[in-house]
Amino acid sequence: MTHTRFSLGLLTFLLLSIGALGVSRPDLQKVTATLCDSGEQVIFSCPLKRSTKIVSLCASKDLSKQAGYLQYRFGAPGRIELEFPQSRSGSQQQFQYSHYFRAQFDLTAITFANDGYEYSIFHDYNGEEKPAVAESGVRVTAKGKENSLLCAGKPRANLANLEEILPPAPEK
Repeated sequence: MTHTRFSLGLLTFLLLSIGALGVSRPDLQKVTATLCDSGEQVIFSCPLKRSTKIVSLCASKDLSKQAGYLQYRFGAPGRIELEFPQSRSGSQQQFQYSHYFRAQFDLTAITFANDGYEYSIFHDYNGEEKPAVAESGVRVTAKGKENSLLCAGKPRANLANLEEILPPAPEK
């Protein structure tokens, strides 16, 4: 009987402690902002540093090589400034996938071109740096000039599944 009371007391303490952790850790409860609709998959999304803008890569739930759609969105909720491509039909062919991995080093990018600009949604990790460096965001290149817009924190990212869906990016 004493053993049961102790176990129940310990279990109650543990559950209350876990609950308290959730309350005291707002970063665990925070959901990364997105421009994706509730009926879509969030492939990548993050608010940008020093900005009120969000960059998102959204997909239909049925995204595959032959079905569904993939769409890049940039702006703020209710005020999307760029949506690419406009037509969702065959959108997978508008994007390219690249991934490079070795020990302590992982680079993933989804690229597309629009109106003379090249966009690269990236998720990079370099564990060789001390301390390790992890960066994500979107790089925009025009006329040889590159501008990187970095995420203001850890993005929601699920880029690996696109390797089987998108054409590969040409090697540079």
